[in-house]
Amino acid sequence: MLSGTRANIAVKIFGADLNRLYTISKEIQSAIVGIPGLVDVGVEPQIEIPQIQIKARREMLNHYGIHVGHFNEFVDVAFAGEKVSEVYEGNQRFDLLLRFDENNRGKIENIKNTMIDGANGQKIPLSYVADVVSTTGPNTINRENVGRKTVVSVNVAGRDQKSAVEEIQQVVSEKIKLPEGYRIEYGGQFEAEAEASRTLVLASLLSLLVIFLLLFNEFKSLKTASIILLNLPLALIGGVFSIWVTSGILSIPAIIGFITLFGVATRNGILLVSRYQNLQEEGKPIREVILEGSVDRLSPILMTALTAGLALIPLAIAGDLPGNEIQSPMAKVILGGLLTSTLLNIFVVPVVYYLTNKKKGNEI
Repeated sequence: MLSGTRANIAVKIFGADLNRLYTISKEIQSAIVGIPGLVDVGVEPQIEIPQIQIKARREMLNHYGIHVGHFNEFVDVAFAGEKVSEVYEGNQRFDLLLRFDENNRGKIENIKNTMIDGANGQKIPLSYVADVVSTTGPNTINRENVGRKTVVSVNVAGRDQKSAVEEIQQVVSEKIKLPEGYRIEYGGQFEAEAEASRTLVLASLLSLLVIFLLLFNEFKSLKTASIILLNLPLALIGGVFSIWVTSGILSIPAIIGFITLFGVATRNGILLVSRYQNLQEEGKPIREVILEGSVDRLSPILMTALTAGLALIPLAIAGDLPGNEIQSPMAKVILGGLLTSTLLNIFVVPVVYYLTNKKKGNEI
């Protein structure tokens, strides 16, 4: 819908001459076909079909007092036909077309001898005011924003679309010299993916801000909220690692998985820190607070992490099955983030909390 092609990437060439456009398209196809990760590189076929072209001779039209609009309307109605009504036969409906019969439009000589009305009512053969020639022409002419175009369609496999587009642009700019009046535009599914990626990045930043504000409102401490948010980079470690060892592509489902990790990692931090604060309010020393609080929250943290992880394993390992193109990358990111966030949360957060809350006389 965005680019007029079903391919991931559409290289659109605009210009006036269809033959030149087709030649440039073939040059682009030859230039990019060797780029790694590109498959199904093809050019829209241009098939020459027989045609009869009627080209107006404007000086003769002016001589006989025939307006160009009247000439075009006459040719259109006489040979292409115009719908004037509809005919119903039972439940079927047929268009009633007004046009010349086959004897007057079936042969080029008959077309040349077709009479058109002049300004004074005289009948003038069509060949007097137009050149009627038998030739060949393209089966289709594609346009976008009024301009003629051809499309080189490309699919991507085994790599992300963004880097593929960037490499295509680099190769085309180096190897293809465009004539004056011709230009290249890039479209396709990667446009929607790029827009969705920008939206998700903005949503990620917004979610971080909302999480931080909620934590600050709950604990009334910038230091405590920052300690809890320390879980986010711990979760990102596992998410990034899972992408690196699997597909190596940061896709939209993977970004959604990272957003999900924000909530899971923050929950683990809240479990620990809230328990630490409750024990501190009881007047216990910081060392005892860390040890007792960590032991108390170990089981809930491991239980929730294992529950989520076991539920995601079937989705992660079934990535090659139809219908799992979205769930599988997201599940892999969440699994990797859960692993590192849970393990590092047990060690890193207690240490940071101790270092930021220890007082004289309570040091280990």
